[in-house]
Amino acid sequence: MKYNFDEIVNRRGTYSLKWDGGNFIKKSGLTERYDENTIPLFTADMDLPVAQPLVDALHRTVDHRIFGYTIFPDEYFEAVQHWFKKRHDWEIKREEIVYSPGTVHALNVAVKAFTEPGDGIIIQRPVYPPFTSAIVTNRRELLNNALIYDEDRYYEIDFDDFEAKARDERTKMFILCNPQNPTGRIFTSEELRKLADICEKHGVIIVADEIHGDLIRRNQTFIPIAKAADTTDHIVTFTAINKTFNVAGLHCTNVVISNPVLRKTFTKVLGMHLPSPFTVAALIAVYYEGEDWLEQLKEYIDGTIEWVINFQKEKMPKVKIRIPEGTYIMWMDFSGYDLSPEEVHDRIYNKANVLLEDGKMFGEEGLPFQRICLPSPRPMIKEAFERIAREFADQQ
Repeated sequence: MKYNFDEIVNRRGTYSLKWDGGNFIKKSGLTERYDENTIPLFTADMDLPVAQPLVDALHRTVDHRIFGYTIFPDEYFEAVQHWFKKRHDWEIKREEIVYSPGTVHALNVAVKAFTEPGDGIIIQRPVYPPFTSAIVTNRRELLNNALIYDEDRYYEIDFDDFEAKARDERTKMFILCNPQNPTGRIFTSEELRKLADICEKHGVIIVADEIHGDLIRRNQTFIPIAKAADTTDHIVTFTAINKTFNVAGLHCTNVVISNPVLRKTFTKVLGMHLPSPFTVAALIAVYYEGEDWLEQLKEYIDGTIEWVINFQKEKMPKVKIRIPEGTYIMWMDFSGYDLSPEEVHDRIYNKANVLLEDGKMFGEEGLPFQRICLPSPRPMIKEAFERIAREFADQQ
């Protein structure tokens, strides 16, 4: 079927974090202003209708009228295997799949399972803020292998610094984000293999967050690090339907661990988690019947990104952006303006009344940047950018 992603679905009054959580959002310090006219584009969930097979599967679950304790049927794991073999040519064994009720939860479990207080963990800033909090709150040492920013080449890995940090005997883990949030980089097979080789040589466990791996641009290729690496004994991979199919509220992350010793350790710390019947029904539906919807979604997001690029060139040429290789996130560099990050924030969040995420949340490397999530109806995205452009008109 043909999906109408321009349709604006009213999410207010549906317990939505981004649309109903104004008081929580303001208390968190993300913004000073949040009201009925705010356009919230800060969080990575979609304002777009989901795949019809998913809706049908959830209706069947509701119609049963009983929602008791739920097991993982064989079809659940077969659906995961089917999807990754078909989409990424990645062979996953049934016993390698471990369910977690969320990716951030799984990340904290991995930190506790595979490291001790005081151990070093490498991340590559600018990066998703929960990477930092998982390290700091669990009293591990944060080792920042900052990505090298170049306006022409964009973001690259500093491999000399990476190996120096991996070589330190206190370093036990590297948390990889690929496709990278917030920059949108998709790391190449060569880059991934080099990271994997360095970590294997120095006894560093790789925890790979690949939950945006299905959300890539046309003519781009995403390769799981477990497929790029020569060996996977030191690799733990997070996958999820949450971002791909807009079901973050169903809490469904699958952790792939080929090493049985690591898998046993992770599972012990994780504890027992049973799924919701809605989670099981959703995953089976989207992994077998959601591909057509995903292709239409990707085409729509590509079109939105192209509109943004053209709009920025015409209306806000001092903002430096580029088409992300993956994710539905754009990372916008406002350093071309003679304004402080605080002044940029005030113009966007308070005056334009558009809610994004300040780059400083992703590390000091992100100070001149703003992160925007684009999977909303294009008329809403256009309104947001038109508001922002008006507030910077005096700076052009």
